[in-house]
Amino acid sequence: MDDSIQANPARSGWAALFARNLAIGASARNAGFGIGRILLALVMVALGLRGFVFGDFAGTWQRIPIARLPAHDFFVYLTALVELATGIGILIPRIARMSAGAMAVLALLWMLLLKFPGILYAPWMEATWLGAGEIAVILAGAWCVFAMLSNPGGRFFAGRNGVMWARLLLVLALPTIGLSHFVYADETAKFVPAWLPAHHFWAWLTGACNLAAALGMLFALWPRLAATLEAAMLWVITLLVWLPVLLAHPHDTGAWSAFLMSSAIAAGASAVADSYRGIGWLAIGARTRPA
Repeated sequence: MDDSIQANPARSGWAALFARNLAIGASARNAGFGIGRILLALVMVALGLRGFVFGDFAGTWQRIPIARLPAHDFFVYLTALVELATGIGILIPRIARMSAGAMAVLALLWMLLLKFPGILYAPWMEATWLGAGEIAVILAGAWCVFAMLSNPGGRFFAGRNGVMWARLLLVLALPTIGLSHFVYADETAKFVPAWLPAHHFWAWLTGACNLAAALGMLFALWPRLAATLEAAMLWVITLLVWLPVLLAHPHDTGAWSAFLMSSAIAAGASAVADSYRGIGWLAIGARTRPA
């Protein structure tokens, strides 16, 4: 563990343990161009271009629950512009930190304004938590990029503390995705490619992997491996489930929305996985070593 990362003395017990676990390897030396940061940038650029081409929001993930939204087109193109600008911006060193912050704010607004009302209205429905959890993964990725580009000693949002909280957000988001594979097993199984046998098995397995990744990060059990495998799994799902749909319907806005939003979720997890680059693949707890 980085010696400069210390748990708050006021914390005790499990809170202190989790704080230390989630702070493992959080260092400014990870602020370079990791693959997660690049993938997040490319996906956001693609989402912005999709918005300009189709002139609408990205499906259920950005659905605004107002039948006749005033200035609808203005908000569509503003959202697309922010996605495009922040995607390009996080690849430009001089404005990368500001761009990552703006991207995180956009994702936070998606989650709070578009997903939390559903949770408040029907908290017993796992689907409402799933929607918020998916956006939370994107938020965690953007937040992690912002934090790694900030002063290492920054408070809460920035630096090592920011990385820790971004990882915690991912840890909290993954169970909402994983549990949906069990609660809606029949629906999830329908998305499994036809050429794979035992569709329900894959639905349950991927759900269990989401939960395992969250526990691995929270308890610092091979956290780098856990975060990286989670991101890899999300990319495999994106390529196996949504890419064929897109290739079959290249002019359909829904196909583009599903593919790009699934890619954004995978990229968010990849960006968080980047933050573990300073530790070994099989590190457990405080026993970390440079990769």
